[in-house]
Amino acid sequence: MSTVVQKFGGTSVGDVEKIKKAAAKIKRAKESGSRVVTVVSAMGKSTDALVQLAQDITDSPNKREMDMLLSTGEQVTSSLMVMALKEMGIEAISFTGWQAGIRTEAVHQNARITHIDTERIEEQLNSGKVVIVAGFQGMSEDGEITTLGRGGSDTTAVALAAALKADSCSIYTDVDGVYTCDPRVAKSARKLQSISYDEMLELANLGAGVLHPRAVEFAKNYDVPLIVRSSITDEDGTIVEEEASVEQNLVVRGLAFEGAVTKITVERLPNRYDTMSNVFASLAEAGINVDIIIQQMTGENEMNVSFSIHTQALTEALQVLENKKEVLGYANIRHEDRLAKVSIVGSGMISNPGVAAEMFTVLSDQQIAVKMVSTSEIKVSAVVPEEEMVKGVEALHTAFKLDSRQAAKV
Repeated sequence: MSTVVQKFGGTSVGDVEKIKKAAAKIKRAKESGSRVVTVVSAMGKSTDALVQLAQDITDSPNKREMDMLLSTGEQVTSSLMVMALKEMGIEAISFTGWQAGIRTEAVHQNARITHIDTERIEEQLNSGKVVIVAGFQGMSEDGEITTLGRGGSDTTAVALAAALKADSCSIYTDVDGVYTCDPRVAKSARKLQSISYDEMLELANLGAGVLHPRAVEFAKNYDVPLIVRSSITDEDGTIVEEEASVEQNLVVRGLAFEGAVTKITVERLPNRYDTMSNVFASLAEAGINVDIIIQQMTGENEMNVSFSIHTQALTEALQVLENKKEVLGYANIRHEDRLAKVSIVGSGMISNPGVAAEMFTVLSDQQIAVKMVSTSEIKVSAVVPEEEMVKGVEALHTAFKLDSRQAAKV
């Protein structure tokens, strides 16, 4: 008998009617002869409501107590889902993360799963029940409830699929698959039948919100077949697998983009072996994520360093650098905000060296200035003015023929 894991996100269980529709999909999976484990998120915006309750009490809520509070959202959904299934004649049982055997690091609000004891889940599956698991949560070895951070329910589902050696893990969401680009921006975007783990991981890291990067990484590491599909319709979704089995002729498989990027340039730093280490260690200690980095030698003894960050972190980054000015020894800091990052992704780039040139030609033809560039084997990212982001995305989507089944000629 096959084992399938499903996950329903917050928008898919946002109210009682949606819970009933999700329960109907779970019922069909069960009646097809599979053993079914389903992970659920908190209903709609209920997590936001819980966060607001905490903020109404204090500006700095304790992290442990926040985990205690936020973990209740998924527990509400899991209980209601079991009630809906029982009304449909399906035997089911709900588990919290710790009841499901999910063990994590002793870190509050952003814990990582260390291992899963599946004994209790297996026992219920073997008795013929559907098991509903509250996502986004687990328990540390010292018995503390922890939460897994953003995208935690996706991670819960993939981790359970790996631990149970499931045949598949379906992520049900409000879109019907992975698209070549966000269809709200690129109107001609189309759904992909399949995409590789590496391509999906790049897209997720670059801002595509369909799957969380940690969940994709988990799926890749444990070879879990992922399927992204609609919670509303019964259409086929997108398969995320080791190597995309269809559409191999596409050099570029998708586009991602994100706004609110700021470029910081630290000028006239001393040209020493430890300069780069000192700059970025200082930012890392403050928890500031740095993306693209450019080093420019301005003289025998001096250099400039530019890097991009999320605009939200600008004030803190400038303060960190100011506090370290005497140690770092720079002369001046400049920053440029209202920028965005536009990226193309595709495993076909490895054997097609003209892809980057084509990307920059397209942006040049659109008179879009490129401020910074970052590349990997399967990705090229360009930082551009934020007001030009949509125009750039649409032009690149057309140029690489992502709205057709014809491979881009580069």
